[in-house]
Amino acid sequence: MAKEPVRVLVTGAAGQIGYALVPMIARGVMLGPDQPVILHMLDIPPAAEALNGVKMELVDAAFPLLKGVVATTDVVEACTGVNIAVMVGGFPRKEGMERKDVMSKNVSIYKSQASALEQHAAPNCKVLVVANPANTNALILKEFAPSIPAKNITALTRLDHNRALGQISERLNVQVCDVKNVIIWGNHSSTQYPDVNHATVKTPSGEKPVRELVKDDAWLNGEFITTVQQRGAAIIKARKLSSALSAASSACDHIRDWVLGTPEGTWVSMGVYSDGSYNVPAGVIYSFPVTCKNGEWTIVQGLAIDELSRKKLDLTGAELCEEKELAYSCLS
Repeated sequence: MAKEPVRVLVTGAAGQIGYALVPMIARGVMLGPDQPVILHMLDIPPAAEALNGVKMELVDAAFPLLKGVVATTDVVEACTGVNIAVMVGGFPRKEGMERKDVMSKNVSIYKSQASALEQHAAPNCKVLVVANPANTNALILKEFAPSIPAKNITALTRLDHNRALGQISERLNVQVCDVKNVIIWGNHSSTQYPDVNHATVKTPSGEKPVRELVKDDAWLNGEFITTVQQRGAAIIKARKLSSALSAASSACDHIRDWVLGTPEGTWVSMGVYSDGSYNVPAGVIYSFPVTCKNGEWTIVQGLAIDELSRKKLDLTGAELCEEKELAYSCLS
């Protein structure tokens, strides 16, 4: 029996990340090789022609799982009936702009998209915010879509999680699929804390802790952390463009694990609405280690937090509280 198509919204769909993301969704990378999809693509009016070009290419690619494409600059049409929303569109920070200016632009974007999703999306729509500042954009969306359950609104920190896995795999010269249970704590910003204290590597003699195998705490507590924190800037320096392929791929990973579940014994990092677990601030969107089952995420509890980690969890939490205050000041 063929499955009913799932409607997936991508905002900012004519941009770099959108262009990398939509073929992945259409190919089954996000929801599985037997799940048909209908793509809803939204962008701003100046990008309408480019958006239509993306639609033409999707038709030309003849994806068997792709059962329809809606390409529009109308937010209501874009949000109508969607089961999954990937919010890639946002206002990027430009040279000379103050943080408050960027925040103000994004607050107005996410406020209007929140009400469109709330009124027109399918019940139980799952939302992933990719556009920066992702955690706080997700918080604004939650505030202005009160009927969407808080647990259904998330921010992308899977890109940072995957970057951390990649750095460990390169350092140890092991397959990235054999590394698991790194954690990204906090904000998708340079204050995020990539934590390997509970991470393991599959070896011929069983799973071993990353710290035991790396045997270099100075690197793990220093260069490793800053490399993951600043990887986005390093890619901009190298490509003269921001991360697109890796961001799109990690957005697929985030949704796939959320919808289809995480493997037994493995957790992933997701920016979710904080309940104050691990004594971090409640009421912000904070990245935690989570497991997923039956379409629901659960924060992994009971992990030991050492003194260095405690400071880093608090630092990124303080930044999120500052961002929240800044965002709320843009509303007044």
